[in-house]
Amino acid sequence: MSATAELVVDARCGTGESPVWMAAEEALYWVDIPGRALHRWSASDGHSSWRGSEQLACIARIDAPGEGWIAGMESGLFTVRPQPDGSLAAEGLAPVAHAETDMRFNDGRCDRQGRFWAGTMQMDMGAASRSGRLYRHDGQALEEVLGDLIVPNGLAFSPDGRTMYLSDSHPEVQTVWAFDYDTDSGRPSGRRVFVDMKQHPGRPDGAAVDVDGCYWICGNDAGWVHRFTPDGRLDRSLAVPVKKPAMCAFGGPKLDTLYVTSIRPGGDLSDQPLAGGLFALRPGVQGIAETAFVPSPRAGASASASGT
Repeated sequence: MSATAELVVDARCGTGESPVWMAAEEALYWVDIPGRALHRWSASDGHSSWRGSEQLACIARIDAPGEGWIAGMESGLFTVRPQPDGSLAAEGLAPVAHAETDMRFNDGRCDRQGRFWAGTMQMDMGAASRSGRLYRHDGQALEEVLGDLIVPNGLAFSPDGRTMYLSDSHPEVQTVWAFDYDTDSGRPSGRRVFVDMKQHPGRPDGAAVDVDGCYWICGNDAGWVHRFTPDGRLDRSLAVPVKKPAMCAFGGPKLDTLYVTSIRPGGDLSDQPLAGGLFALRPGVQGIAETAFVPSPRAGASASASGT
């Protein structure tokens, strides 16, 4: 195994997020939020991307042939499909009534049953607005589940699906919570502090869970990816050559490669020229395949957006 991060794609994403491994294609997909782009990389085909009309924050594959991806964007949830001309076609799935203007979706993924979870945030992080919300979409309705969040992040589910993790990565909060999760109803309860990230390097950003039930979280601003055991104990920390790792995901044929997306901030990048790139680590453990979104036959389009 190698704990040394290797550059996979010098993608230069403004905010690289939501990596998802597609085993059938042996390819990794991820997004660049401000770039409004969906990216794809495979060892055989290289790197490609498609651009949409809204900021694209989080994705999950749709469990239906040819249906593409469910995506959390600015004005709601959409079904998106890459087009041959490099555009990203988007069809409205569920609009969102934001608490304020200038908001968008942020981190998101499916639970083990195929429900899509995603949080929203005020784009101006400096405002520290607690207008962020956490939503669940079961294929029929978009339901607000939690509020009073600034930057919801770190969504993940334990291997048995009975524990849900959520973080708030804003500097004022920097906390990861764990919840008991009812897999039948899709409702979390028993909220408790899992990790106080103010005690560790970096703000809690995107996360993944391995087969041992350990929680991997990117330490944004610190250049680390941390692994916490199910009881909240820091087990190890792996370095990446950029200050702002954003989200991690397991991939590769054996799900034993940890892919890490990153952020390319403005200003002097002489000390981190690869910021915004996609990196790979071999941590010596295996991950769990991401669950695809299970659509409902009653789900209908209620908004629209077109690729540009």
